[in-house]
Amino acid sequence: MAKAELVITPVSGKADRAAFVDCAYRLNATDQNWVPNLRSEEIAKFSPDKNPFFDHARCQLFLARRDGRVVGRISAHIDELALKQPVEQGMGPGTGNWGAIEAEDEEAANALIAKAEDWLRAEGMTRVLAPMNLSVWEEPGLLVRGHDHSPMVMMGHHNAAYQGWIEGAGYAAIKSLYTYDLDVTGGFPKLVQRIVAGGEKNERIRIREADLKHFDRDAGIICEILNDAWSDNWGFVPFTEEEIAHTGKALKPLVHPELIRIAEYDGEPVAFMMTLPDLNGIQKRVNGARGKPSLLGLAKLLWWLRKPKPADMRVPLMGVRKKLQSSRLASQLAFMMIEFIRRSAVAKFDTRRAEIGWVLEDNQGMVAIADTIESKVNREYVIYEKSLVAD
Repeated sequence: MAKAELVITPVSGKADRAAFVDCAYRLNATDQNWVPNLRSEEIAKFSPDKNPFFDHARCQLFLARRDGRVVGRISAHIDELALKQPVEQGMGPGTGNWGAIEAEDEEAANALIAKAEDWLRAEGMTRVLAPMNLSVWEEPGLLVRGHDHSPMVMMGHHNAAYQGWIEGAGYAAIKSLYTYDLDVTGGFPKLVQRIVAGGEKNERIRIREADLKHFDRDAGIICEILNDAWSDNWGFVPFTEEEIAHTGKALKPLVHPELIRIAEYDGEPVAFMMTLPDLNGIQKRVNGARGKPSLLGLAKLLWWLRKPKPADMRVPLMGVRKKLQSSRLASQLAFMMIEFIRRSAVAKFDTRRAEIGWVLEDNQGMVAIADTIESKVNREYVIYEKSLVAD
């Protein structure tokens, strides 16, 4: 029997937005390594009145249906801040994005990608980088290696078939992002221990915990260092003050001061490292197939947030001011923050495993640090590129 006609329509209104979010839960229900985030948070992510990303981005969501049944989804979006970045750093003028792709089959995927491309062309874009869900700070790239285990908090997980479908639609890989797995129970190599010990004797260096009594101040310090440290990185788009406040509020339940360190040199904050307990582990157990935990599940989730033990850890962000990058001091500060957080994580949260990333494949400094502490790549995400200009 021939398939029913495929119809692609723009999302309009709350019911369509709910269908857009629910599509992901249904299509990934049989994948034991996919993590169902809280549905309420997913709805908020794609709601312009609840996500400050939309303050500087144009976005259109699309749904694919057959016989009225949703069989796929995609977002097409243009970040005005990304358009202002240098072309040699990945984004730049004329560059749009699509993301949040889910599809029941290749026909639906191809149609959704084509619709996103048409929308981007109509908005004046000449090139696309994808997938981005939604910004480079959220869930960038497509998982191409590491489908055999679940991602940690704030990382994506995708159907392995998507790689072939996207590449078959004319997309070429432009950048890989790695996550690194690390056993933290046994300590680091002697070289790292010597570097850390030397730093502990240096009175000009102070590695302090985040101060929850002054959370907004420290969040501002971290994001100011982040925007400076990452400003030359491929794909960089600056964090706005509104996004800083929004992210800080969203992450506050996961914040434990001993897991977030700010490095000061001669009293000046010059580096930071943020570590989060892996929320995904508990979400897989309690959120249910549709991201709606039962009352008991919600109680377990809230209890875990209060006392996440045992908990694996993820380092989503770290940075050193540009003026210190490529210096011996930068590496020393990084190793000190990693070691101090490792000690706290093992002692207080019974942590056995940690993950660093994502890390750009050509970020030599971070790759060298990851290698030195003997971590191993456990997942790879690819960002693809395609011209939107006819040959």
